[in-house]
Amino acid sequence: MSLSLDDEVRTAYTAVRADSDPTNWAVFKYDDSGKKIVVAGTGSDGYSGLIGHFQPEERAYAFYRVQTGDDLSTRAKFVFIAWVGEKVSPLKKARVSTDKAVVKEVVRDFSVELFANTIDELEEAKITAAVVKAMGANYGSSTN
Repeated sequence: MSLSLDDEVRTAYTAVRADSDPTNWAVFKYDDSGKKIVVAGTGSDGYSGLIGHFQPEERAYAFYRVQTGDDLSTRAKFVFIAWVGEKVSPLKKARVSTDKAVVKEVVRDFSVELFANTIDELEEAKITAAVVKAMGANYGSSTN
């Protein structure tokens, strides 16, 4: 079975990456046939809008823009999330490793890649901490 991506996946990815677009997340899921990845949702409401798309019986992928930095500068960093809910069958769980590569043909540029099975693993503070860690230097407030 060959997996394909709906053309709208690229459109949603581009919207999240664009500084001029308010879209800051996109979620991609399998269609009913399981043979195509489609856009399940996009939004500009940040973490609160994104997190509701991860269900225990589903597999999904997400692309999320995080604004981070310090008092001297802020910058956009991007997170790729592979989600395999706890109730997903073993066979479908195994397919994610190869299916993820197909998604990453479009979703290419990100600072952090996360894999999660539970919502607790995707707490906003954990995502932010992973992004800050990936950034390297984090000088914080200036004392001069």
